[in-house]
Amino acid sequence: MTARSRPAIVVAATPTSNGDLHVGHMSGPYLGGDVYARYLRATGRQVLYTTCTDDSQSYVVSTAHRRGLVPDELVRTSTAKIERSLEAMGTLMPGLPPIDDRYRATVLEFLKELHAAGRFQLRKVQLPYARNAGAFLYDGLVTGTCPSCLSGSCGGACENCGHPNNFDELLEPKYTIDPSDPVVYRECEILVLPMEDYRERLTSYYAARTPRWRPHARQLIGELLSKPLPDIPVTFPGTWGIAAPFPETPGQIVYPWVEAMPASMYATWWAATQLGRTTAEVDELWRAEHDAELVYFHGFDNVYHWGLVDLVMLLAHGDKYTTPESNVCNEFYDLDGEKFSTSRNHLIWSADLLAEVPRDLVRFYLALTGPEFQRANFTREALHTTTTRRLITPWNELSEAIALAMVGVDGTRPLPTTEAGRWRAATVLKRFRLCYDLPGFSMGRAAETIVTQLGRLRSLADAVDHRRNGEAPTQPGDLLLEARTLLACAAPILVDVAADVSAQGVDLAISDDMPAEIRPFRFPSLPGTHSPVGQRAALDGVS
Repeated sequence: MTARSRPAIVVAATPTSNGDLHVGHMSGPYLGGDVYARYLRATGRQVLYTTCTDDSQSYVVSTAHRRGLVPDELVRTSTAKIERSLEAMGTLMPGLPPIDDRYRATVLEFLKELHAAGRFQLRKVQLPYARNAGAFLYDGLVTGTCPSCLSGSCGGACENCGHPNNFDELLEPKYTIDPSDPVVYRECEILVLPMEDYRERLTSYYAARTPRWRPHARQLIGELLSKPLPDIPVTFPGTWGIAAPFPETPGQIVYPWVEAMPASMYATWWAATQLGRTTAEVDELWRAEHDAELVYFHGFDNVYHWGLVDLVMLLAHGDKYTTPESNVCNEFYDLDGEKFSTSRNHLIWSADLLAEVPRDLVRFYLALTGPEFQRANFTREALHTTTTRRLITPWNELSEAIALAMVGVDGTRPLPTTEAGRWRAATVLKRFRLCYDLPGFSMGRAAETIVTQLGRLRSLADAVDHRRNGEAPTQPGDLLLEARTLLACAAPILVDVAADVSAQGVDLAISDDMPAEIRPFRFPSLPGTHSPVGQRAALDGVS
């Protein structure tokens, strides 16, 4: 099986069902995974793009308490909002799978197999405990100071530096729901998966794969591997989540973070089923014999979980499952110079932005400015000015120029292309492949390449128009071939433009084969967007 014929599974970070997806969320794993999946599909690859909600997270409990809701109700409404946002963004996901009995059975079967194989060990650990509430604390239920970077952190892992803080490692812990409740430590027996047992396999894996990671995430992996690896909690004394079935830990739940791998397998199975590709077993497409290309998209704050915890969960099954080819990891996207914050209502919901601004413009701007290698900043005014100046105006000028160049051309007959035109189209395609292929995947460079080609094609279009006065040799067929190549390479980002062109019967497959002739088509235009400053001023003037 060649690299370009392998099936692919693209997994975006499983969103916690404690709210909708804001623009910061969407700019990273969800848009990135969609663009990559669309590119693979355009090259002829069979691809499944999927995720599922992470309902078991303790953040559901803490958020529900803050909002005065029942956790189950928060999960229900949040899942509907997340699904709406993914649909509004136009992702290839066929929806979000239900977190039902089949899901829970998949999680438990995955863990029971490891338990039966003796992979888990019983450990006595010291855990933070809210004395008045009588509750053990973990993850979103406890905040404190990260012992690795000394910034504020929740339990489990630090959002700032990415390092884990298991059990009693978080400094100055406080109960999220009631900070006045004294936090003490109590001993408890839980099941763990010792990550250190997999050091040799982890080291070997990253020796081959680490160059496929972006620099900051690669550095964090190196930091974590340079010291003793922590135990992965498998069960925990909590009340929200899936009940753990193991006799050694009665009354405990499955630790939420160990659900991610069976959850992703379940989501893959469900997505395949929705697309008519039913398999006998839920985990079948993840099995090593299928040789699927597995790629994760997630944020820097999840490097520890997706890069080590989830990898060890696969390795613990021996050679049964495939392992990820790459993790595409984004940094944080700020809003008006400050971190997106749900608690402070400092955010823009993705669905709200998409209701106001045409989808292709949102996708282009997030691709162009998203935080691939370092923190980036989103402003609504910059979206308007940047897309207008760099995309909409030159794009629509090109559309008009192509229409003018085609005046008098018989639209019912294919136009011949020249060797020079085919060479130019193939050269542009190579530039886009470098943007989309791993390990150098970059939506930002792809968006920049779109912009770069607009001016060049405008010159070609003007040359076709001038040719009729004997001033230039550009052929109409070459112009359309190169325009079609740009459209095909822009299609993973500009999905509505792609739909318009495909509806005209134009093939937008990404292929190295350049045709000797091409049938005329209409180069679509882009809608405009409004300045939020202008909108506010207009509203202020209304009495």
